[in-house]
Amino acid sequence: MAGIWAQNSYCKRRQVGALIVKDKMIISDGYNGTPSGFENQCEDENGVTKVYVLHAEANAITKVAKSGNSSEGATLYVTASPCVECAKLIIQSGIRRVVFRDAYRITDGIDLLRRAGIEVEQISNNDED
Repeated sequence: MAGIWAQNSYCKRRQVGALIVKDKMIISDGYNGTPSGFENQCEDENGVTKVYVLHAEANAITKVAKSGNSSEGATLYVTASPCVECAKLIIQSGIRRVVFRDAYRITDGIDLLRRAGIEVEQISNNDED
C-alpha cells in the first residue's frame, strides 16, 4: 500500500510513500513532496531536488501529530529506507518498527534506528506483508 501511496507524489526523481500502522489500523500516511501551499514541483530547472521537499516519513509523522493520534509503538511502512533526519523523527515519535522496500546507498538512517533499538526489516518487492 505504501507503494501505491507513493504514486501521489509529484516528485520526478523518486516517489516515496509511507504509512504508519498501529493496532492493525492505518493512523497516518505520507508521500514526499513540497510543504502545503507550495508549488507541486519537487525539482528545480536542473533536476535537483529542492531543499524544502519533505520526505514521506516526515509527512506521515507530522500528519499523525496534527491528528492527535499517538504513534507510540506503531510500525512505519515506507518504500525507501529512511535517511538520518527521518530516523531522528521516527525515534522521537515512538515508532518501534520500520519496514522498508528499497535500500538507499547511505545507511546512516538505518544504522541510527538500530542503535535506538527500533526493529528494522527490509522486504522485497514481491512480499505482500
